[in-house]
Amino acid sequence: DKANMFPLIQRCCFHTPFKLQKSTSPRLLLYGKNKTTWSSLGLRLQRDVCPLSRSPSLNPASVYATKLQAFHTSLPSFKKKAAKESETKHTGILEQSMKLLKDSPKPALYLSLAGLIPFVSVPLAMAIQGTYYPELAFAQITYGAVTVSFLGGMRWGFALPEDSPAKPDWLNLANSTVPPLLAWQALLFKDITHGAVMLVMALGIALHYDVSLLPAYPRWFKVLRVMGTVVMVVSLLATAALKTFTEIPESQEK
Repeated sequence: DKANMFPLIQRCCFHTPFKLQKSTSPRLLLYGKNKTTWSSLGLRLQRDVCPLSRSPSLNPASVYATKLQAFHTSLPSFKKKAAKESETKHTGILEQSMKLLKDSPKPALYLSLAGLIPFVSVPLAMAIQGTYYPELAFAQITYGAVTVSFLGGMRWGFALPEDSPAKPDWLNLANSTVPPLLAWQALLFKDITHGAVMLVMALGIALHYDVSLLPAYPRWFKVLRVMGTVVMVVSLLATAALKTFTEIPESQEK
């Protein structure tokens, strides 16, 4: 009985090593330097060895389906995470900006908000009355020119102190005179629309100077400047739009 069991154990347990030995004899010596043969040989070895180590309930189709499912489900989850991260970044910027406004010095915050009243009140009063008033529009342009001149002159006050990070060179002092020159040009236009567009350009240039070219300004001041510029630009464009829309019916009546 022992003599009969030995060949049976040999066929069951050592069947795969015999196949490996047969497959590695002359073909391996003939194609040993060929990379393609090495890859095909590895596939053959994997097919021969895997039946000994895996469960008989798993077949190749189910294994490959599981791998493909895991591969395809990983990409959408990555995109969702990226979208969530971008949303949190945007909300973080808005929350940080509002916090900087709240933490800014109260005199600077309240005086800046009060300085926006002449800009906002003019188009608001025209919209409520449904009538365009040239005197109010010219008053808004005049006040806008004064505000732009003030924003340009701030660079002189920032660059003149000895311990200031901005030097009183040609670039800083000459750039501070550009907004007042544009404001003066806005007052020379007979058409209020042209003056409003010129002031919008001057406000954009002054904002670019304060936010991009002068990093030494505190962050709360930059946020305050962006908010104030947006309100002033929208108010000027609203006045120009009201002028255009109210003049069209009057020309049609004539």
